Formats: sequence, C-alpha cells, structure tokens
Amino acid sequence: MVESMAVVAIREYDAERDRVGAEAVERMCEVGHSGGAMSLFTDLLGDPLCRVRHSPPFLMLVAELVSGPERAIVGLVRGCIKTVACGSPLLLPSPAKHHTAPAVPIYAKVAYLLGLRVSPAHRRRGIALKLVRRMEEWFKEKGAEYAYMATEKDNEASFRLFTGRCGYSKFRNPAILVHPVFAHRLPLPPRVAILRLTPADAEALYRRRFAATEFFPRDIDAVLANPLSLGSFLAVPAGCSAAARWEGAGAFLADPPASWAVASVWNSKEVFRLEVRGAGRWRRGLARASRAVDRALPWLRIPSVPDLFRPFGLYLLYGVGGEGPAAAAHVRALCGHVHNMARADPGCRVVAAEVAACEPLREGIPHWGRLSCAEDVWCVKRLAEEYSDGSLGDWTKALSPPSIFVDPREF
Repeated sequence: MVESMAVVAIREYDAERDRVGAEAVERMCEVGHSGGAMSLFTDLLGDPLCRVRHSPPFLMLVAELVSGPERAIVGLVRGCIKTVACGSPLLLPSPAKHHTAPAVPIYAKVAYLLGLRVSPAHRRRGIALKLVRRMEEWFKEKGAEYAYMATEKDNEASFRLFTGRCGYSKFRNPAILVHPVFAHRLPLPPRVAILRLTPADAEALYRRRFAATEFFPRDIDAVLANPLSLGSFLAVPAGCSAAARWEGAGAFLADPPASWAVASVWNSKEVFRLEVRGAGRWRRGLARASRAVDRALPWLRIPSVPDLFRPFGLYLLYGVGGEGPAAAAHVRALCGHVHNMARADPGCRVVAAEVAACEPLREGIPHWGRLSCAEDVWCVKRLAEEYSDGSLGDWTKALSPPSIFVDPREF
C-alpha cells in the first residue's frame, strides 16, 4: 500500500532515465472510448513524446515518487504550444463570381494539454492537479493566452478535474468519425476528378480559404511539410478547367468551379496503434466470416470487416473543407480516395476524421457509428489577463462555429 504522506516531485521528462517508467504508466492507464459493449484503446509506439514532438515547442512532465526506498514514475502529462486562428471580425467583399473573400483571422497563442496519466495506485492524491498546474506555469512562461484539452464525454474523473478544480470550461464538441478499410478498392464517382496538390499549392489554398477557421494553425506550412503528412488532395468536377489543366492554387481560386472540396492525409499509424476490445465471440466470428466470404467471392465487393481486434493503425483526414452545393459529395469522393490509399498500407485498417458537431460537410464523411465518437469534449481556459489583439474579446465565450480545423499533430 502507498503511504498517504508519499512525496511526489514534478519535473521535466528525461528520456534516458524516465522512458521505462513512463511507458509503464502508459500501459497501466490505457485509454479509449466506449461503443456499446466494445472499447477502442490507444497504445503509443514506445515513444512517450511521439504525440507532441511534431508541435514545437513542447514539454513533457513526470511525477516521480521520491519518498521510500525506490523512486518511481507515477504520473505524466504532455503539452505543446502553437498560434491558431480563434475568430474573425471582418468579412471582406470580393468581385469573384463564386465566392466572397476569406475572412481576416485573429490569432492567439494557444497551449494544448494532453496525455495526462496517473498510475491507478496513486490516484486521488492530487498528483494530476499538480501536473496540470505545473504545465500551465510553463504555458504562461511561453506566452500562451489560452489552454485547452480534449476528453471523452464519459470520462467523468477527467471532466471534474479540469472543469471543477482547474478552471476550464466546456468549449467545443467535435465528432470523431471512423470508417474501416476494406479489402477491395472503393469505386470513385466518374464525375469527380481528384488532384494531388503540392505542399505550396495546399498551403496557398488553406491560407486563402480557411485561415479564419477556428483552430487553424498559423504554421500550416510546417504541418503540410511534415513527413507524416501523406499529401493534400482536391476534388473538382471532372469537366472543369482545373481538372483539364492545373495552373496553381492562385489561378484555381481566381475562378473556382461551382463545387469543390479539399482534404489532407496524416499517417497516424506511425504515432500510435488502436485496438478494439470487449467484442463478443459472435462479433469476432462475423468479422472473420465477412473477410472469408470477401476473399472467396471478391467480385461481390462485400464490405468485409478488417481485423480490428489486434493493434492497427489509421490515416487521419485533416483540413477537410470545400465550397458549393455539391461540396459534400466531393468530400465523399476524397474519403474514397484516401480509403484506397490506406488499403495499400499494411497495418492501416481505418480512416478517421474529426470535425465540428455542426460541420456542413459532415454528411460527406462515411463512418461506422460503433467505431466513431459522436461527441468529443474540448475544454478551454483563459491564461492571459491581456490579449494580444484587443478586438478579440474572450474566446472562451465565443459561439460554436460551423467548422473547426483539427491539427493532426495533436489527434
């Protein structure tokens, strides 16, 4: 039994001395979300920093038990800081025939707190609170104006800690939409052309069209250039001028087709693995049977269920956006294209996207409800007493926008 007066020190993570202990805490605190009788668990790939090292600056703190005969890591937390769009006070008119000019964004320096873990034997001793407060001190030292975190709506302990003791408030409720990768290719609509964008064209399109979208990262160029970003893709009508001859993002935006959509792909398979647990034998048997029938009768194109009961990876769609009456249909074509990409990658068994609860393009993102999370919870806290831009006001009180930009580095 742990003594009630055990002394815990909060300090920065040292990979050489702390890795084994941090990994042990991660294993003891596997997390996931429930879907009926099943749960989807997350497992990092042996690198405790893998979920933040792509978002400089970042920090990882550990809670070390320093009293008693042996020292041990009993808790940890990660944090990173970036500059994101948090709204727009202005919408400029434009002479272009298909659209208005992009809104002028207001940016804020925002910190993201994730991966809070405390070993089961040391909970209810204030360790999580100490980790959060020490991380917030670092956020303030770096000039962060806000901090936010994400948790499952059913994670009552986490929700109570952040909203009840740490001063966070419920802010956004995005949905995580997950679709399995089948053994066969999905047919793509012949009336839609899929174009691969260069990172420069993708950056130009995102900055011109979506820079004012809430949580849009100011360093989108770094996101698109990251080795884990597998490409950006544009869906347009097959007969439009852009499909016939691509002349760059500038020319496209000067005269876009009536409907189009864009999305980028992030290889989360190299960051963490997932695993479905708690499924009964009959569910596992049905999944195996669907794969067996699909292998025997491939011409039927049965949507067989991949093996999700062993660790597997995923591709994440990020930067999902578009314009026009058929934009959702174009998003669906992009999802099919990414599915076919994932199909060729061993170990990648699902494609996921995280979008705002009221995202207009959500209907174009295919997903299975049992694998998805209909309501994630983002909570936010104001850290700075003064704002970098006085016209912003208090972002924590802003109404929910129709769209948000989910940074794949923090998924």
